[in-house]
Amino acid sequence: MKMNQDNQLLTIKNLVKHFDISGGFLDQLRFKKGKISREKTLVQAVNGVSFSIKKGETLSVVGESGCGKSTLARTILRLYDPNSGEIIYDGQRIEGLSPVKMLPYRSKMQMIFQDPYASLNPRMTVARTLEEPVVFHNKSMKSKAVREKTAEVMNLVGVDPKWADRYPHEFSGGQRQRISIARALMVDPEFVVADEPVSALDVSIQAQILNLMMDAQDQRKLTYLFITHDLSVVEHISTRVAVMYLGSLCEMAPVKELFTNPKHPYTQALLSSIPRLGVKRAKFIKLKGEVPTPIHLPKGCVFHGRCPHAKDICRQEIPVIKTIGDESSVACHGIKEGWL
Repeated sequence: MKMNQDNQLLTIKNLVKHFDISGGFLDQLRFKKGKISREKTLVQAVNGVSFSIKKGETLSVVGESGCGKSTLARTILRLYDPNSGEIIYDGQRIEGLSPVKMLPYRSKMQMIFQDPYASLNPRMTVARTLEEPVVFHNKSMKSKAVREKTAEVMNLVGVDPKWADRYPHEFSGGQRQRISIARALMVDPEFVVADEPVSALDVSIQAQILNLMMDAQDQRKLTYLFITHDLSVVEHISTRVAVMYLGSLCEMAPVKELFTNPKHPYTQALLSSIPRLGVKRAKFIKLKGEVPTPIHLPKGCVFHGRCPHAKDICRQEIPVIKTIGDESSVACHGIKEGWL
């Protein structure tokens, strides 16, 4: 079913992804009050997340480790199948497509993984690593054209095409991540998910990789979903920012607005932790308690146990996303009711 979405490349609606870690049948059995019952254990990684990504922008998703950022990204790409919700790519719903029907979208949607040491096959040369997706998606493409495209993309990411016959272990971490970026670009994608692409690299290399990604975006009109917990990177590369906590979306806003006027208490706490040279920082907000487990989510707002402003309604009802202005939204009872 074709849907009219102005300038939107991707839309997700109420996306849910839970993982069953119950084990086998015998592992699920419990003895309570003299009766045997069967219980399943679920990791509730993503819970009802909705947003849209515009063509050509970079939407960054931030939050603490374990908040569901990477699971969200992989579910959007259909590396994980969602439990419920909608994934709409360029007007077409893709969440229920079979693997065969998903094939045309695989070349349009690519991923750059976090660890350049683990994401490249150690038994494959760089040339074979880069050529394989092109040959798979373009079976009629001549060998000469494939080699020329490989050389072109290697030049684009700053890796000498003369090194195409080398293996991953012969490269540094920064060079490997350049090769990972090249692999994603080989099939001319429209949408790229970058899952912590610089977190495993030295600080001196991170800026080079980020600038490379931004240059590639300008040259190839790419749209990025950027997953990270590094807020300084977010401020540098993003168009808009989405903040997640324990599988739920807390706040979304243009990057400048979010950094200058955060509205959700969790966003305020996150930003208060950023060290800034030559700028008087707002008072550091120390959150109380520990992050709950995604196996046993708290009732109501998932952040209420650590929120300094929580009231009874926060402990009882899940907040609904409230739109503020043209591009900002926040899920907070305090904002909706006016006490924050």
